[in-house]
Amino acid sequence: MNARAHVATYRRRLVVALLLFYPTVVAAERSTTVSPTVRQALELCDAADSAPPSDRAAILTRGLERAEEAVEANPLDATAHFAVFCNLGKRTDLRRQTHGFLGLLRDVGRARRELEEALVLAPDDPAVLAAKGQMLTELPRFLGGDPAEGERLLRRAAALDPSALEFRRLGDRSE
Repeated sequence: MNARAHVATYRRRLVVALLLFYPTVVAAERSTTVSPTVRQALELCDAADSAPPSDRAAILTRGLERAEEAVEANPLDATAHFAVFCNLGKRTDLRRQTHGFLGLLRDVGRARRELEEALVLAPDDPAVLAAKGQMLTELPRFLGGDPAEGERLLRRAAALDPSALEFRRLGDRSE
């Protein structure tokens, strides 16, 4: 498979991973204290899915701005970093169409850094572990993919939250 096909496959799977894991993050965060800025960033990330295509970029840009404000206000807030990842990941799909491969590489790198920061701050958060695992299994090796590590993280997410069907299904797939 050539590089363009790998990137297209990764892009589609990144969006699927975000759609699978976002509801879990929101449900988990309802029971804990989340700043209004982080909540708004996550809501905007979710709203982009049902918005008309012409409005999605603006919604995700606002969501990313709100998430970045939240990270600036509290760099230790794992959910704020996850909100950056969510908005940036979805925006990456849109930007790929207009900025091509180089724009995608920049966004993928930043999304990876935000997700890594969320993992450092919340190392046992099943949604963050699953998102990182999914990303590592789907990224081509030349972009930093590591299927074995990704599968390990997916199994760990499933073990930490056995009731989460998405994690269990992904963990079972990777065994």
